[in-house]
Amino acid sequence: MSARIGAVIACLALAACKVDARNDYLGDKSPKQFGLGHVASAAEIAAENIDVSPTGEGLPPGSGTPEQGATVYAGACASCHGANGEGKSPAYPQLVGGPRGNFNFASDFKIPRTIGNYWPYATSLYDYIRRAMPLTAPGSLTPDQTYAVTAYLLNREGLLPAGTNLDAKSLAAIVMPAKAHFVPDDRRGSTGGKNVR
Repeated sequence: MSARIGAVIACLALAACKVDARNDYLGDKSPKQFGLGHVASAAEIAAENIDVSPTGEGLPPGSGTPEQGATVYAGACASCHGANGEGKSPAYPQLVGGPRGNFNFASDFKIPRTIGNYWPYATSLYDYIRRAMPLTAPGSLTPDQTYAVTAYLLNREGLLPAGTNLDAKSLAAIVMPAKAHFVPDDRRGSTGGKNVR
């Protein structure tokens, strides 16, 4: 037992020496900062602050039609998601054409979760495409291209008429068929004993 205690003490002593040597190397026994990074500028923050809320807050200026989106989709999306949004199993999901109506994802895990039967907000579709697609170059689509691809996919799901010019206002006004399947998260957290909404 005493051999184990001795080994633990030796390990702690070595660790303390290592930390002390690192601090000596840095020239300070208790550094307040390590000289890494910099204060982000307003422009850097704005470039990263691209989230879009369900209400459409955060959508950029721009617009696009389903017809324009068909061209962008063919060049940037079809290689993974298929020419018609049918997906390429197993890695690339089906985007359009899933079942509608009375069904339960929990009862059959094979039911494809598509834009029309699973996404609660059209603005979330824009947000996801803007941030994560195309897979090989996320964030490379312009706002107009992103509106156009969003319009194309919504049109393929029968949620946006052909020829419609989709922009921030019209996108936020679209009510998705699956919206009723989701409920707001109304849990309350606690910060310093105060409820946070």
